[in-house]
Amino acid sequence: AMSHVRVSFDIPHFTLQTNMIGTLNLLEAYRNICPKARFYQASSSEMFGNEIDEDGFQRETTHMKPTSPYGCSKLAAYCIVRNYRNSYNLFASNGILFNHESPRRGSNFVSAKIARGVAAISLKLANKLELGNLDSCRDWGHSNDYVKAMHKVLQHHEPDEFVISTMKTHSVRDFCEEAFSLVDLDYKDYVVQNPKFIRPEELTLLKGDSTKARKALGWEPEHDFKSLVKDMVDYWIKAYDNAHD
Repeated sequence: AMSHVRVSFDIPHFTLQTNMIGTLNLLEAYRNICPKARFYQASSSEMFGNEIDEDGFQRETTHMKPTSPYGCSKLAAYCIVRNYRNSYNLFASNGILFNHESPRRGSNFVSAKIARGVAAISLKLANKLELGNLDSCRDWGHSNDYVKAMHKVLQHHEPDEFVISTMKTHSVRDFCEEAFSLVDLDYKDYVVQNPKFIRPEELTLLKGDSTKARKALGWEPEHDFKSLVKDMVDYWIKAYDNAHD
């Protein structure tokens, strides 16, 4: 799949072709070859755009108005999964995952970019970190927890849509502050904002209400924000250390 929101503005055709048509191709194979199997679609909180309920959360019933080609492609895939489920009586579910990170996150994503930058700066391999909008807020969880949620979605007694989230939000600035504090540094001394990393249409806040998944699936996240950031920073410090041994 194509999963980088900022890059989707540069390659919108590829983004739609991969995420929407790719999902449709899989659904056609599923319908025609193994209709008794179970199908999980990795949907995205980017489908909501800047729509948010009055209580400050986004949930399964929140209106969806994506603000990027990536978000549009995921919404199209989300809709075709629902259509195939209802039209052909297939076990096809959508997991609406909010941001999920791990040490394996690609270094062109902001979370890994921060973790890698902190590691490099702490080891005197760099002296600054360029980022875009520091005030964007995201509901950041650990991929380890979210993969367990995906499995639970497929074990549920019926197909459905489920928001998977921590129900807490932190800004990019918070991520920087936490990451730099792990190496006893102040992010303000190293982080530089660069307009080229800001999206053409910015998405300011994502905060998911995963109450439905917690009740129906018995799922709870095991990692908090601090442990996630530490996991990622530790990984990159070790990676740099190993590279210089």
